[in-house]
Amino acid sequence: MNNRLSWRNSLFIGSMLFGLFFGAGNLIFPVFLGQQAGHNVGLAVFGFLLTGIGLPLLGVAGMGLTRSNSVFELSEHVNRPFAYIFTLLLYLTIGPFFATPRLATTSFQMGVSPFIPLVHHRLVLAIFSVVFFATAWWFARKPSKLMTYVGKWLTPIFLILLGILIVTALVKPMGDFSALPQGMYKKSPVLTGFTEGYNTMDALASLVFGVVVIDSIKDLGITKPAQIAKETIKSGAISIVLMGILYSLLAIIGTMSLGKLHLAENGGTTLAQVFNYYFGSVGSLLLALIVIIACLKTAIGLISSFGDSMTEMFPGTNYQLMIGVASVVSCVIANLGLTNLIKYSTPVLMFIYPLAIVLILLAVLSPILGTSKWLYGITLLFTIVPAIFAGIENLPKNLQIHSILTINQLLPFSSMGLGWIIPALIGLIVGYILSKLNHI
Repeated sequence: MNNRLSWRNSLFIGSMLFGLFFGAGNLIFPVFLGQQAGHNVGLAVFGFLLTGIGLPLLGVAGMGLTRSNSVFELSEHVNRPFAYIFTLLLYLTIGPFFATPRLATTSFQMGVSPFIPLVHHRLVLAIFSVVFFATAWWFARKPSKLMTYVGKWLTPIFLILLGILIVTALVKPMGDFSALPQGMYKKSPVLTGFTEGYNTMDALASLVFGVVVIDSIKDLGITKPAQIAKETIKSGAISIVLMGILYSLLAIIGTMSLGKLHLAENGGTTLAQVFNYYFGSVGSLLLALIVIIACLKTAIGLISSFGDSMTEMFPGTNYQLMIGVASVVSCVIANLGLTNLIKYSTPVLMFIYPLAIVLILLAVLSPILGTSKWLYGITLLFTIVPAIFAGIENLPKNLQIHSILTINQLLPFSSMGLGWIIPALIGLIVGYILSKLNHI
């Protein structure tokens, strides 16, 4: 057996992980940030990178450091009932109930709909989503081949196509960095960028995709837990370096675009306008290919991870059946109920996200703090209450509970969606003390 991966294989796994992470949203966020931040773009990007790539790296590293083979195994450090509930909520929300269907609709809206008359949108969306998820299912059938499919094929194609735009925009800039910052980017660009990176939700994806990385490393013959941990962290580092470079360059392009374009409503519009400026009608086709490949890569990873997780949590279930169910459900929701579902999925995401971040931080700190159930349990207990508050705050207005909203507003940083930080820190201290007193 090999004791370590060759740099070639490490690079392929890192490329695969980057490919799984970098969906259409990752293209849109930094471009829009660049437009809004203006001459404060450097500070805004710094804040964005802290959470946009920092949290995903910690998530992948945490899986490696705790030698966890899955999200379920990591969350079992709290207790088994929590592990079942948290893992199911995570995979259903970031999988077939929300994030995965959105990949098809996003790639359709940005890549296909500009070429189709409005009257035919529903029919073409139905056909497109069937083809999209059939393709994702086909690639996800063999998890051992994900490194080849995503790391060796789709990611390089994606990078080449996106590289054409980036090089062109840098060689022939649309403007400079003199634009005035907008909104919160005027007074606190670092903190605003930090919050934008937080909103990418890639910390959740890191727990999901960390499993894919670990499985790929094992398939290449690495069996020692300590070496698996090292290779997982190495792959994560390769991935986030790529992400950080692209985020920075896309933000710069967004800022310079103000030399020729007006501030757009969102990054998708800006990206389309930039492509059209440089490449004319061909730009729309180039953007379509980039967006569809970006979304397809992520869909493959999410569907495969869903199948892996369900078969681990419920022994006896069939991987092929689970990825089939995930693909079909995602396809149906993409066509029938995505808009309404977002209203109810967002509160779940806001509830899960603090729990995921705390789990990640506990995992990363495990070499120092240990993995005591007292530590994990008390810290998560203190985090769950403000996480529930955050979820309620994001419910449709008719379902919100005003008394809870009032309590939530009393928590420090709640206005930024970070009201859980102080309670979690208190829980960490209490949990650590109890773990030492009980010697567990």
